[in-house]
Amino acid sequence: MAEVIVAENLIKRYGNFEAVHGIDFSVSEGACFGLLGPNGAGKSTTIRMICCLAEISGGRLSVLGHDAHPGNLMIKRQLGVVSQEDYLDPSLTVRENVELHGRFYGMGYRQAKIRAQDLLVFLQLEDKGREQVRSLSGGMRRRAVIARALMGTPRILILDEPTTGLDPQARLLVWSKIRELKQEGVTILLTTHYMDEAQRLADDLVVIDHGRILERGTPDDLIARVVGTDCLEIAECDPSFGQTLVERIQPLGIISDWQGDSLMLFSSDMDPVLAQLQKEKWLPAQYYRRRASLEDVFLRLTGRDLRE
Repeated sequence: MAEVIVAENLIKRYGNFEAVHGIDFSVSEGACFGLLGPNGAGKSTTIRMICCLAEISGGRLSVLGHDAHPGNLMIKRQLGVVSQEDYLDPSLTVRENVELHGRFYGMGYRQAKIRAQDLLVFLQLEDKGREQVRSLSGGMRRRAVIARALMGTPRILILDEPTTGLDPQARLLVWSKIRELKQEGVTILLTTHYMDEAQRLADDLVVIDHGRILERGTPDDLIARVVGTDCLEIAECDPSFGQTLVERIQPLGIISDWQGDSLMLFSSDMDPVLAQLQKEKWLPAQYYRRRASLEDVFLRLTGRDLRE
């Protein structure tokens, strides 16, 4: 597939502070690409450069075959952006908010009305079109923002924390619509703090921290490569017991990690570990065996310290 976003040694400086340190990545057309990292990792800065809202300080950034720089309307016309803040006009109805965005793309009155109606139906908001934005639930507001971002029929849709604060039903609906957009050939650039969301939706992703890319791959590939596919979770584990336990099974190539007061043991196959612990009568009374997740990868790569 064609690459619609290409970053090569991309750098962004603010004075003496380097927010993005020479990162390299590419996004294939029609894929969902995840950009993951803790607060302050450089995700928002990277997105601002892709959206032609910030000048790059070094390297190269190409979007849809054009060099990205502020004021590049060739790129901006082909982007749809769902930011963390919805910026919906509370004095207008849902339909008016969506239609107005179409006029910014040069649509005529009738064309904007038809396009807006189609999108309201697509996002299951057709019965809310005449309501004021202030009356909508959080999930409806997010869907209205997505509808507005799609008015210009973008080739790339940038979703910045699209489901933050939504209930499970609303999240599932948004996920299903993202998959439908992918099937229509829309490229998705996704940032999220919900690792299960990235694991479900992303075809490819990078984990970025302190302006540098730590790892890249598909969710399954990263899980297998960074921690292994199998996890043994021991909740409320005594630290001294946990340390001794890890030392006893270290020859089996186990990766261990503490998440709060829980000890996580990772491997590509946990059966030999369980067999040895049972044989030596070191198996704790309470443990939970599960598949390793992208959240395990994220915490191992970026640490457990809170970020501002």
